[in-house]
Amino acid sequence: MPEYKYLSGFGSHFSSEDSRFPNSLPEGQNSPQKCPYGLYAEQLSGSAFTAPRTENTRSWLYRIRPSVVHQPFQRFEGAAPFLRGTGWDEQHPNPNQMRWNPFDLPADGTEVDFVGGLHTVCGAGDVRSRHGLAIHVYLANSSMKNSAFYNSDGDFLIVPQQGPLDITTEFGRLYVKPNEICVIPQGIRFSVALEGPSRGYILEVYDGHFRLPDLGPIGANGLANPRDFLTPTAHCEDRSVEGYRVVSKFQGALFVARQGHSPFDVVAWHGNYVPYKYDLARFMVINSVSFDHCDPSIFTVLTCPSNRPGTAIADFVIFPPRWSVQEHTFRPPYYHRNCMSEFMGLIFGRYEAKEGGFLPGGASLHSMMTPHGPDHRCFEGASNAELKPERIADGTQAFMFESSLSMAVTRWGEETCQKLDARYYECWQALEKHFHL
Repeated sequence: MPEYKYLSGFGSHFSSEDSRFPNSLPEGQNSPQKCPYGLYAEQLSGSAFTAPRTENTRSWLYRIRPSVVHQPFQRFEGAAPFLRGTGWDEQHPNPNQMRWNPFDLPADGTEVDFVGGLHTVCGAGDVRSRHGLAIHVYLANSSMKNSAFYNSDGDFLIVPQQGPLDITTEFGRLYVKPNEICVIPQGIRFSVALEGPSRGYILEVYDGHFRLPDLGPIGANGLANPRDFLTPTAHCEDRSVEGYRVVSKFQGALFVARQGHSPFDVVAWHGNYVPYKYDLARFMVINSVSFDHCDPSIFTVLTCPSNRPGTAIADFVIFPPRWSVQEHTFRPPYYHRNCMSEFMGLIFGRYEAKEGGFLPGGASLHSMMTPHGPDHRCFEGASNAELKPERIADGTQAFMFESSLSMAVTRWGEETCQKLDARYYECWQALEKHFHL
Protein backbone atom coordinates (compact mmCIF):
# COMPACT_ATOMS: atom_id res chain seq x y z
CA MET A 1 0.00 0.00 0.00
CA PRO A 2 1.14 3.61 -0.52
CA GLU A 3 2.90 5.50 2.24
CA TYR A 4 1.80 8.98 3.28
CA LYS A 5 2.92 12.04 5.16
CA TYR A 6 0.57 14.34 7.05
CA LEU A 7 0.00 17.54 5.11
CA SER A 8 -0.33 19.26 8.53
CA GLY A 9 -1.05 22.70 7.10
CA PHE A 10 -1.95 24.20 3.74
CA GLY A 11 0.85 26.49 2.55
CA SER A 12 3.46 24.71 4.67
CA HIS A 13 6.64 23.29 3.16
CA PHE A 14 7.07 19.54 2.85
CA SER A 15 9.71 17.17 1.58
CA SER A 16 10.02 13.49 0.75
CA GLU A 17 12.54 11.17 -0.83
CA ASP A 18 12.29 7.59 -2.00
CA SER A 19 13.67 5.43 0.84
CA ARG A 20 15.71 3.47 -1.69
CA PHE A 21 17.75 6.60 -2.48
CA PRO A 22 18.85 8.26 0.78
CA ASN A 23 20.20 11.82 0.70
CA SER A 24 18.68 12.46 -2.72
CA LEU A 25 17.43 15.90 -1.69
CA PRO A 26 20.10 18.56 -2.31
CA GLU A 27 21.23 20.44 0.78
CA GLY A 28 21.35 24.21 0.99
CA GLN A 29 20.00 25.05 -2.47
CA ASN A 30 17.27 24.01 -4.89
CA SER A 31 19.29 23.51 -8.08
CA PRO A 32 22.96 22.66 -7.51
CA GLN A 33 25.34 22.33 -10.41
CA LYS A 34 25.03 18.56 -10.10
CA CYS A 35 22.19 16.93 -8.17
CA PRO A 36 22.68 13.75 -6.10
CA TYR A 37 22.48 10.49 -8.08
CA GLY A 38 22.78 12.46 -11.33
CA LEU A 39 19.17 13.65 -11.07
CA TYR A 40 17.61 16.64 -12.82
CA ALA A 41 16.10 19.50 -10.81
CA GLU A 42 12.71 20.74 -12.06
CA GLN A 43 10.40 23.30 -10.47
CA LEU A 44 6.62 22.98 -10.72
CA SER A 45 4.89 26.32 -10.03
CA GLY A 46 1.23 26.53 -9.04
CA SER A 47 1.21 30.32 -8.74
CA ALA A 48 2.91 33.34 -10.26
CA PHE A 49 6.51 33.79 -9.14
CA THR A 50 5.50 37.14 -7.59
CA ALA A 51 2.42 35.90 -5.73
CA PRO A 52 2.36 36.89 -2.03
CA ARG A 53 4.21 34.48 0.20
CA THR A 54 0.98 33.19 1.75
CA GLU A 55 -0.34 32.29 -1.72
CA ASN A 56 2.89 31.26 -3.42
CA THR A 57 2.88 27.57 -4.32
CA ARG A 58 5.67 25.57 -5.95
CA SER A 59 7.58 22.33 -5.57
CA TRP A 60 11.01 21.15 -6.62
CA LEU A 61 11.20 17.69 -8.20
CA TYR A 62 14.44 15.69 -8.47
CA ARG A 63 13.90 13.24 -11.26
CA ILE A 64 15.72 10.81 -13.54
CA ARG A 65 14.70 12.73 -16.68
CA PRO A 66 13.10 16.17 -16.94
CA SER A 67 9.49 16.17 -18.08
CA VAL A 68 10.42 18.05 -21.27
CA VAL A 69 11.70 14.79 -22.82
CA HIS A 70 8.72 13.90 -25.03
CA GLN A 71 7.62 14.05 -28.65
CA PRO A 72 5.36 16.93 -29.82
CA PHE A 73 1.76 16.96 -28.61
CA GLN A 74 -0.89 16.00 -31.13
CA ARG A 75 -4.66 16.21 -30.89
CA PHE A 76 -6.02 13.17 -29.09
CA GLU A 77 -8.84 12.46 -31.51
CA GLY A 78 -11.78 10.45 -30.23
CA ALA A 79 -10.69 10.38 -26.59
CA ALA A 80 -13.25 11.41 -23.96
CA PRO A 81 -15.77 12.72 -26.51
CA PHE A 82 -18.05 14.08 -23.78
CA LEU A 83 -15.39 16.10 -21.96
CA ARG A 84 -15.96 19.86 -22.09
CA GLY A 85 -14.12 22.93 -20.81
CA THR A 86 -15.36 25.64 -23.15
CA GLY A 87 -18.40 26.26 -25.32
CA TRP A 88 -21.07 26.34 -22.64
CA ASP A 89 -23.69 27.53 -25.17
CA GLU A 90 -24.38 24.20 -26.88
CA GLN A 91 -27.70 23.92 -25.02
CA HIS A 92 -30.43 26.51 -24.45
CA PRO A 93 -30.44 27.69 -20.81
CA ASN A 94 -32.72 25.66 -18.55
CA PRO A 95 -33.69 27.01 -15.09
CA ASN A 96 -35.62 23.91 -14.01
CA GLN A 97 -34.68 21.74 -11.08
CA MET A 98 -32.70 18.82 -12.47
CA ARG A 99 -32.10 15.37 -11.05
CA TRP A 100 -30.15 12.54 -12.64
CA ASN A 101 -30.59 8.85 -11.95
CA PRO A 102 -27.29 6.96 -11.42
CA PHE A 103 -25.00 7.45 -14.40
CA ASP A 104 -24.37 4.29 -16.41
CA LEU A 105 -21.06 2.47 -16.14
CA PRO A 106 -19.42 1.28 -19.39
CA ALA A 107 -21.15 -1.61 -21.09
CA ASP A 108 -19.73 -5.10 -20.63
CA GLY A 109 -16.94 -5.84 -23.08
CA THR A 110 -15.99 -2.19 -23.57
CA GLU A 111 -12.77 -1.07 -21.87
CA VAL A 112 -12.85 2.54 -20.73
CA ASP A 113 -10.12 4.04 -18.56
CA PHE A 114 -10.31 7.11 -16.32
CA VAL A 115 -9.52 9.61 -19.09
CA GLY A 116 -11.83 8.00 -21.61
CA GLY A 117 -14.58 7.92 -18.98
CA LEU A 118 -14.65 11.67 -18.31
CA HIS A 119 -18.08 13.20 -18.98
CA THR A 120 -18.87 16.86 -18.32
CA VAL A 121 -22.28 17.53 -16.77
CA CYS A 122 -22.17 21.32 -16.39
CA GLY A 123 -19.86 24.29 -15.98
CA ALA A 124 -19.23 27.99 -16.42
CA GLY A 125 -16.46 30.41 -17.30
CA ASP A 126 -13.47 30.11 -19.57
CA VAL A 127 -10.23 28.17 -19.23
CA ARG A 128 -8.31 30.72 -21.31
CA SER A 129 -9.03 33.56 -18.89
CA ARG A 130 -8.57 31.22 -15.89
CA HIS A 131 -12.01 31.89 -14.46
CA GLY A 132 -14.70 29.31 -13.87
CA LEU A 133 -15.34 25.67 -13.11
CA ALA A 134 -16.62 22.42 -14.57
CA ILE A 135 -18.34 19.43 -13.01
CA HIS A 136 -17.60 16.02 -14.47
CA VAL A 137 -18.36 12.40 -13.71
CA TYR A 138 -16.00 9.57 -14.52
CA LEU A 139 -17.44 6.23 -15.68
CA ALA A 140 -14.67 3.67 -16.15
CA ASN A 141 -13.85 -0.02 -15.87
CA SER A 142 -10.20 -0.29 -16.97
CA SER A 143 -6.86 0.86 -15.58
CA MET A 144 -4.74 3.35 -17.48
CA LYS A 145 -1.95 1.39 -19.16
CA ASN A 146 1.39 3.04 -19.96
CA SER A 147 -0.28 6.42 -19.93
CA ALA A 148 -0.48 9.47 -17.69
CA PHE A 149 -2.77 12.48 -17.61
CA TYR A 150 -2.41 16.07 -16.49
CA ASN A 151 -4.77 19.03 -16.46
CA SER A 152 -3.33 22.33 -17.72
CA ASP A 153 -6.62 24.12 -17.03
CA GLY A 154 -7.12 23.76 -13.29
CA ASP A 155 -7.34 21.60 -10.17
CA PHE A 156 -9.29 18.33 -9.96
CA LEU A 157 -11.15 17.48 -6.74
CA ILE A 158 -12.06 13.81 -7.18
CA VAL A 159 -14.90 12.14 -5.22
CA PRO A 160 -15.04 8.34 -5.75
CA GLN A 161 -18.55 6.88 -5.47
CA GLN A 162 -18.03 3.28 -6.59
CA GLY A 163 -14.68 1.50 -6.55
CA PRO A 164 -11.33 2.68 -5.13
CA LEU A 165 -8.78 4.60 -7.20
CA ASP A 166 -5.11 3.62 -7.05
CA ILE A 167 -3.51 6.83 -8.28
CA THR A 168 0.16 7.14 -9.15
CA THR A 169 1.40 10.73 -9.21
CA GLU A 170 4.77 12.34 -9.76
CA PHE A 171 4.93 12.79 -5.97
CA GLY A 172 4.01 9.21 -5.08
CA ARG A 173 0.89 7.05 -4.81
CA LEU A 174 -2.58 7.76 -3.42
CA TYR A 175 -5.12 5.04 -2.72
CA VAL A 176 -8.53 6.73 -2.56
CA LYS A 177 -11.67 4.86 -1.50
CA PRO A 178 -15.32 5.97 -1.54
CA ASN A 179 -15.86 8.39 1.37
CA GLU A 180 -12.37 9.75 0.73
CA ILE A 181 -11.46 12.53 -1.68
CA CYS A 182 -8.28 13.61 -3.37
CA VAL A 183 -7.08 16.81 -5.00
CA ILE A 184 -4.70 16.75 -7.97
CA PRO A 185 -3.52 20.33 -8.52
CA GLN A 186 -3.08 21.83 -11.97
CA GLY A 187 -0.25 20.37 -14.02
CA ILE A 188 0.60 17.35 -11.85
CA ARG A 189 0.77 14.14 -13.85
CA PHE A 190 -1.08 11.07 -12.64
CA SER A 191 -2.33 7.67 -13.71
CA VAL A 192 -5.35 5.80 -12.35
CA ALA A 193 -5.57 2.03 -11.78
CA LEU A 194 -8.96 0.44 -11.04
CA GLU A 195 -10.07 -2.72 -9.28
CA GLY A 196 -13.34 -2.96 -11.23
CA PRO A 197 -16.15 -0.76 -12.55
CA SER A 198 -15.71 2.70 -11.04
CA ARG A 199 -17.80 5.83 -10.88
CA GLY A 200 -17.31 9.19 -9.23
CA TYR A 201 -17.58 12.95 -9.42
CA ILE A 202 -14.99 15.65 -10.21
CA LEU A 203 -15.05 19.35 -9.38
CA GLU A 204 -12.61 21.29 -11.56
CA VAL A 205 -11.71 24.92 -10.79
CA TYR A 206 -9.82 27.25 -13.13
CA ASP A 207 -9.25 30.31 -10.91
CA GLY A 208 -6.89 29.18 -8.18
CA HIS A 209 -6.49 26.29 -5.79
CA PHE A 210 -8.57 24.64 -3.11
CA ARG A 211 -7.88 25.57 0.49
CA LEU A 212 -9.48 25.20 3.89
CA PRO A 213 -12.22 27.73 4.68
CA ASP A 214 -11.60 30.38 7.32
CA LEU A 215 -13.03 29.40 10.70
CA GLY A 216 -13.90 32.82 12.11
CA PRO A 217 -15.92 32.54 15.36
CA ILE A 218 -15.67 28.74 15.21
CA GLY A 219 -12.12 29.15 16.51
CA ALA A 220 -9.01 27.10 15.94
CA ASN A 221 -10.67 23.67 15.72
CA GLY A 222 -13.55 22.27 13.71
CA LEU A 223 -14.61 21.21 10.24
CA ALA A 224 -11.68 19.62 8.34
CA ASN A 225 -8.49 19.73 10.40
CA PRO A 226 -5.24 20.33 8.48
CA ARG A 227 -3.42 17.41 10.09
CA ASP A 228 -5.90 14.91 8.60
CA PHE A 229 -4.89 15.64 5.01
CA LEU A 230 -2.30 13.23 3.61
CA THR A 231 0.23 13.71 0.83
CA PRO A 232 2.15 10.81 -0.75
CA THR A 233 5.77 9.96 -0.13
CA ALA A 234 8.17 9.88 -3.08
CA HIS A 235 8.07 6.64 -5.03
CA CYS A 236 10.29 6.47 -8.12
CA GLU A 237 9.40 4.37 -11.16
CA ASP A 238 12.52 3.97 -13.32
CA ARG A 239 10.94 2.28 -16.31
CA SER A 240 11.64 2.52 -20.02
CA VAL A 241 8.47 2.14 -22.10
CA GLU A 242 8.29 2.55 -25.85
CA GLY A 243 5.42 4.82 -26.83
CA TYR A 244 4.37 5.83 -23.32
CA ARG A 245 1.44 8.29 -23.66
CA VAL A 246 1.20 11.59 -21.80
CA VAL A 247 -2.27 13.10 -22.17
CA SER A 248 -2.77 16.82 -21.57
CA LYS A 249 -6.05 18.66 -21.09
CA PHE A 250 -5.29 22.08 -22.53
CA GLN A 251 -7.95 24.77 -23.09
CA GLY A 252 -10.62 22.13 -22.68
CA ALA A 253 -9.25 19.81 -25.40
CA LEU A 254 -7.14 16.66 -25.11
CA PHE A 255 -3.66 16.24 -26.59
CA VAL A 256 -1.25 13.33 -26.44
CA ALA A 257 2.56 13.12 -26.61
CA ARG A 258 4.70 10.00 -26.78
CA GLN A 259 7.87 9.36 -24.81
CA GLY A 260 10.13 6.43 -24.02
CA HIS A 261 9.84 6.31 -20.23
CA SER A 262 7.46 6.57 -17.31
CA PRO A 263 6.93 10.17 -16.09
CA PHE A 264 6.78 8.92 -12.50
CA ASP A 265 10.56 8.98 -12.09
CA VAL A 266 10.76 11.51 -9.25
CA VAL A 267 13.24 10.32 -6.62
CA ALA A 268 12.72 13.22 -4.21
CA TRP A 269 10.72 16.42 -3.88
CA HIS A 270 10.13 19.37 -1.61
CA GLY A 271 7.68 22.26 -1.65
CA ASN A 272 4.08 23.17 -0.92
CA TYR A 273 2.40 22.28 -4.24
CA VAL A 274 1.39 18.65 -3.81
CA PRO A 275 -1.48 16.20 -4.39
CA TYR A 276 -3.33 15.10 -1.26
CA LYS A 277 -6.21 12.99 0.06
CA TYR A 278 -8.70 13.30 2.91
CA ASP A 279 -11.04 10.89 4.69
CA LEU A 280 -14.49 12.50 4.99
CA ALA A 281 -15.15 10.46 8.16
CA ARG A 282 -12.61 12.71 9.93
CA PHE A 283 -14.72 15.85 9.40
CA MET A 284 -15.60 17.53 12.71
CA VAL A 285 -19.26 18.49 12.38
CA ILE A 286 -20.44 21.84 13.76
CA ASN A 287 -24.21 22.23 14.15
CA SER A 288 -26.96 23.94 16.13
CA VAL A 289 -27.66 22.76 19.68
CA SER A 290 -30.61 25.07 20.32
CA PHE A 291 -32.92 25.90 17.39
CA ASP A 292 -33.04 26.44 13.63
CA HIS A 293 -31.23 24.71 10.78
CA CYS A 294 -27.69 25.94 10.09
CA ASP A 295 -26.76 27.07 6.60
CA PRO A 296 -24.98 24.26 4.68
CA SER A 297 -21.81 26.38 4.55
CA ILE A 298 -21.08 25.11 8.06
CA PHE A 299 -20.20 21.77 6.41
CA THR A 300 -17.60 23.17 3.98
CA VAL A 301 -14.54 20.92 3.60
CA LEU A 302 -12.58 22.86 0.95
CA THR A 303 -13.12 26.12 -0.91
CA CYS A 304 -11.73 27.91 -3.95
CA PRO A 305 -12.34 31.60 -3.20
CA SER A 306 -13.22 34.27 -5.75
CA ASN A 307 -12.00 37.87 -5.62
CA ARG A 308 -15.14 38.82 -3.67
CA PRO A 309 -14.72 38.25 0.07
CA GLY A 310 -16.86 35.41 1.36
CA THR A 311 -17.92 34.30 -2.13
CA ALA A 312 -16.49 31.14 -3.66
CA ILE A 313 -15.85 30.02 -7.19
CA ALA A 314 -16.59 26.63 -5.69
CA ASP A 315 -17.15 25.10 -2.26
CA PHE A 316 -17.03 21.39 -1.51
CA VAL A 317 -19.66 20.74 1.17
CA ILE A 318 -20.66 17.43 2.79
CA PHE A 319 -23.67 16.29 4.82
CA PRO A 320 -22.13 13.69 7.15
CA PRO A 321 -23.62 11.54 9.90
CA ARG A 322 -24.41 13.70 12.95
CA TRP A 323 -26.73 14.30 15.87
CA SER A 324 -29.80 16.50 15.43
CA VAL A 325 -31.04 18.08 18.67
CA GLN A 326 -32.71 21.37 17.74
CA GLU A 327 -35.90 22.33 19.59
CA HIS A 328 -38.99 23.96 18.03
CA THR A 329 -37.35 23.49 14.63
CA PHE A 330 -38.11 22.11 11.20
CA ARG A 331 -34.90 20.09 11.11
CA PRO A 332 -34.40 19.14 7.43
CA PRO A 333 -33.05 21.72 4.97
CA TYR A 334 -35.39 24.67 4.57
CA TYR A 335 -37.09 25.71 1.33
CA HIS A 336 -34.70 27.95 -0.44
CA ARG A 337 -33.82 30.15 -3.40
CA ASN A 338 -30.13 30.93 -3.73
CA CYS A 339 -27.81 33.28 -5.62
CA MET A 340 -25.44 30.28 -5.88
CA SER A 341 -25.59 27.16 -8.06
CA GLU A 342 -25.93 23.90 -6.13
CA PHE A 343 -24.87 20.54 -7.61
CA MET A 344 -25.40 17.59 -5.29
CA GLY A 345 -24.19 14.02 -5.44
CA LEU A 346 -24.68 10.98 -3.23
CA ILE A 347 -21.81 8.61 -2.45
CA PHE A 348 -23.89 6.10 -0.49
CA GLY A 349 -27.00 5.92 1.67
CA ARG A 350 -30.23 7.95 1.56
CA TYR A 351 -30.23 11.75 1.71
CA GLU A 352 -32.62 12.96 4.42
CA ALA A 353 -34.56 15.49 2.31
CA LYS A 354 -34.97 13.29 -0.80
CA GLU A 355 -35.13 9.65 0.28
CA GLY A 356 -36.94 8.48 -2.84
CA GLY A 357 -35.42 9.39 -6.19
CA PHE A 358 -32.02 10.80 -5.19
CA LEU A 359 -29.77 7.75 -5.51
CA PRO A 360 -26.04 6.94 -5.09
CA GLY A 361 -24.21 7.62 -8.32
CA GLY A 362 -26.81 10.16 -9.43
CA ALA A 363 -26.93 13.92 -8.98
CA SER A 364 -29.08 17.03 -8.86
CA LEU A 365 -28.64 20.65 -9.94
CA HIS A 366 -30.54 23.59 -8.50
CA SER A 367 -29.58 26.65 -10.48
CA MET A 368 -29.51 30.26 -9.36
CA MET A 369 -32.79 31.40 -7.80
CA THR A 370 -34.55 28.15 -8.71
CA PRO A 371 -36.55 27.11 -5.61
CA HIS A 372 -35.86 23.77 -3.99
CA GLY A 373 -36.21 21.98 -0.68
CA PRO A 374 -37.62 18.87 1.00
CA ASP A 375 -40.12 16.75 -0.89
CA HIS A 376 -43.69 16.28 0.33
CA ARG A 377 -43.02 13.16 2.40
CA CYS A 378 -40.03 14.73 4.14
CA PHE A 379 -41.96 17.91 4.94
CA GLU A 380 -44.94 16.12 6.43
CA GLY A 381 -42.79 13.76 8.45
CA ALA A 382 -40.52 16.46 9.89
CA SER A 383 -43.42 18.80 10.63
CA ASN A 384 -45.15 16.20 12.79
CA ALA A 385 -42.24 14.29 14.29
CA GLU A 386 -41.56 14.15 18.02
CA LEU A 387 -38.49 16.36 18.51
CA LYS A 388 -35.88 14.46 20.45
CA PRO A 389 -32.15 13.93 19.92
CA GLU A 390 -31.67 11.66 16.94
CA ARG A 391 -28.96 10.54 14.58
CA ILE A 392 -29.09 11.96 11.06
CA ALA A 393 -27.52 10.47 7.93
CA ASP A 394 -26.03 7.34 9.48
CA GLY A 395 -24.74 5.20 6.63
CA THR A 396 -25.06 8.15 4.27
CA GLN A 397 -22.66 10.59 2.62
CA ALA A 398 -24.13 13.30 0.42
CA PHE A 399 -22.13 16.26 -0.84
CA MET A 400 -22.55 19.52 -2.71
CA PHE A 401 -20.45 21.45 -5.21
CA GLU A 402 -21.64 25.04 -4.71
CA SER A 403 -20.60 27.93 -6.94
CA SER A 404 -21.21 31.66 -7.31
CA LEU A 405 -21.25 31.12 -11.09
CA SER A 406 -24.35 30.27 -13.10
CA MET A 407 -23.67 26.88 -14.66
CA ALA A 408 -24.77 25.61 -18.06
CA VAL A 409 -25.65 21.96 -18.57
CA THR A 410 -23.97 20.13 -21.45
CA ARG A 411 -25.79 18.23 -24.16
CA TRP A 412 -24.46 15.00 -22.65
CA GLY A 413 -25.88 15.96 -19.26
CA GLU A 414 -29.28 17.07 -20.54
CA GLU A 415 -29.84 14.65 -23.41
CA THR A 416 -27.17 12.11 -24.35
CA CYS A 417 -26.77 10.35 -20.99
CA GLN A 418 -30.56 9.78 -20.84
CA LYS A 419 -30.45 9.87 -17.05
CA LEU A 420 -32.25 13.17 -16.46
CA ASP A 421 -35.43 12.56 -14.45
CA ALA A 422 -38.18 14.45 -16.25
CA ARG A 423 -40.55 13.84 -13.31
CA TYR A 424 -38.34 15.36 -10.62
CA TYR A 425 -40.68 18.34 -10.19
CA GLU A 426 -43.48 16.00 -9.11
CA CYS A 427 -41.90 15.42 -5.68
CA TRP A 428 -43.17 18.88 -4.61
CA GLN A 429 -46.59 18.87 -6.25
CA ALA A 430 -48.35 17.20 -3.32
CA LEU A 431 -47.36 19.99 -0.90
CA GLU A 432 -50.65 21.29 0.46
CA LYS A 433 -51.91 24.62 1.72
CA HIS A 434 -51.98 24.54 5.52
CA PHE A 435 -52.79 28.22 5.96
CA HIS A 436 -55.43 28.94 8.54
CA LEU A 437 -56.60 31.79 10.81
